[in-house]
Amino acid sequence: MTCSVTHTVSFSLPLLNLSHPASTPGHTENEQPSLVWFDRGKFYLTFEGSSRGPSPLTMGAQDTLPVAAAFTETVNAYFKGADPNKCIVKITGEMVLSFPAGITRHFANNPAPAVLTFRVLNYNRLEHVLPNPQLLCCDNTQSDASTKEFWVNMPNLMTHLKKVSEQKPQATYYNVDMLKYQVSAQGIQSTPLNLAVSWRCDPASTDLRIDYKYNTEAMTTPVALNNVQFLVPVDGGVTKLQAVLPPAVWNAEQQRILWKIPDISQKSENGGVGSLLARFQLSEGPSTPAPLAVQFTSEGSTLSSCDIELVGAGYRFSLIKKRFAAGKYLADN
Repeated sequence: MTCSVTHTVSFSLPLLNLSHPASTPGHTENEQPSLVWFDRGKFYLTFEGSSRGPSPLTMGAQDTLPVAAAFTETVNAYFKGADPNKCIVKITGEMVLSFPAGITRHFANNPAPAVLTFRVLNYNRLEHVLPNPQLLCCDNTQSDASTKEFWVNMPNLMTHLKKVSEQKPQATYYNVDMLKYQVSAQGIQSTPLNLAVSWRCDPASTDLRIDYKYNTEAMTTPVALNNVQFLVPVDGGVTKLQAVLPPAVWNAEQQRILWKIPDISQKSENGGVGSLLARFQLSEGPSTPAPLAVQFTSEGSTLSSCDIELVGAGYRFSLIKKRFAAGKYLADN
């Protein structure tokens, strides 16, 4: 059994370092209250009434305390040509618990609260799991590989939340990182959007073709990929675009072409299978093929199939959110 008693709460998991860097469109930032938003790789959760200021959370010692949970996963992938066997995939994730601000006053009035215990389901889909060593304890002798039970070091949690409340007195909720993990990936089958890119580079022109395929098998519950962006640099002195399908935006200063598709899903044309085509007239050709970079976000599902449930009394989940997004999602000729 493992448990530690220090108070630092930050820890990290190495990310995929692909050898083909590319400029990628950034995440948008939203600040509308009372909703859940994804910002710079983190979930931000708010609770009932938070838009009207910090929740007083007036309750008796026997009432259940509201807790929110969020799974955030990032899929990194590198596709080489049209060969599925050359696809490299790494999926990382984190699970965050969020507490309403009023919980600190509750803990102050009830210094010996029930231990917050939860179970992660489909735990066998994970590898390289890093529980927060300052806040989580677990039994490493559990026999069922598909689930894993954790319990929170409550003195450390109360100390941390009290410290955060003093640093951020106006906050309506406090996010606490609990788990970081890597998901067992099965190559191209684990990518929600399969890609293949091909270039034909002549001295006077370049033909670019991007094929994509929505892959339901990668997701627990098939959900739409939102705000899908395909970005490709094209050198060789582009003077004119011809036969661009569907329409795209050419940035002459940065020498990049960008396709934007609002969403791709099973309900899309051809079940989410499509192609992007462009022909470029050149003055200084031929072009040198460059990596395609793709970005997307998705709400309501994970790639790991992980879920969470509470064990014992004292707490209730007011919200469980799941989301994944593209990290370094690249395709080469």
